[in-house]
This record gives sequence, C-alpha cells and structure tokens, in this order.
Amino acid sequence: MRTISGLWRWRRNPLRRTTDLVEAWVALVALLLIAVAAPVIGSLVGARAQDSLQRSVRDQRHSRHLVAATVVRMLERARLEPDPDSSTAHEYRTRVLADWTGPDGTRQHGPVLSGLKSPHKGDHFVVWTDAHGRIATRPLDSATATTHAVLAGFGAAALTTGAVEGGRRLILWRMVRRRYARWDQAWDRAGPDWGRAGTGS
Repeated sequence: MRTISGLWRWRRNPLRRTTDLVEAWVALVALLLIAVAAPVIGSLVGARAQDSLQRSVRDQRHSRHLVAATVVRMLERARLEPDPDSSTAHEYRTRVLADWTGPDGTRQHGPVLSGLKSPHKGDHFVVWTDAHGRIATRPLDSATATTHAVLAGFGAAALTTGAVEGGRRLILWRMVRRRYARWDQAWDRAGPDWGRAGTGS
C-alpha cells in the first residue's frame, strides 16, 4: 500500500519537487515488478524444481526396490525423527539384525530399522534397497515432489517481492538523506542571519 501511496506525486502541484516525481516513478516500477516479475519468477522456479524433482522420483523408483528381510535378532528400540513423506507424524521403529537378498541376488546381512513393534527371530518385513542390495531410503513420492516444487515457486516469488521492496526503500532512504543534507546546507547559509531582519543591526 505504501508503494501505491507514492503515485499521488504525479499530480500537478506548485509545491511538487523533482524528488516527489522520482518517488512516484520508483513506486510505479516497484509495483509493476511485484505484480509481474515476482509471479513470473515464481512460476519459472517452480516449473524448474518440478521437472528436477519428478526426474528424481523416476530415477529413484527405477533404482530402488522393496525386498523381504528376515529378523535374526532385535538390537534396540529407537524413535526416529518424523519423516515428512510419512503418513504418520511420529514412527517408532525397531532396530534389528536381519538377512535379505538384493535384487541382483546377493545375500546381505546387517542392522536395519523395521516397522515391527515386537520383532522375533524369523519375522519378515520389507526394506528398500538399491540395485546391489544396500539399504536405501524410501523413494520420493510424486505428490511430495510437487509440494516441494510449489513451495519453491512461492519462496522465489516472495524473495523477489522482498528484494524489490527492499530496493525501493533503499532508494527512498538515500533520497531522504540527500534531501536532509541539502536542507542542512541551506540552513548553514541562512542560519547566521536568521532573526536579524528589522532589528536595525
């Protein structure tokens, strides 16, 4: 709203200064940049992020596999930080020693996190692995990737808006400082004679 309020300075007025007109032009340019450039930049960044993230989704779906694992013994119970891609806010997982066979046929053995509440020897669960059977994280979900891309677009638009508004305020701040400096110079020239008119001195 402060940007729009600067537009009144275009009206013809004998008291209008050159700096008032400059402020009006700065306000108009800032308004146009916020109304046009910020949404365009946001949509471009969002589209670029969407392409990149959806490519990652396809790559991860191709390179990661669900395989069955068998519990050898329980190691310890651990509470994980919330996974933003998970359907539940907090997941309690159990750390177990397990055996599994990778997609390439290699037999693997090691500690993994299972979703079993009370695992016993011989229980089965599934884990995500890469093509060689090494434990991997769950592949990125397409909907989550789209959400991240939309947030990136909004973030880019907000940053652009903030940068434009910051630039406008910086220009106005410099103009006001220059105006005060000129007033100080004018006062220094007029100050010694101020109030002496008509005193007969």
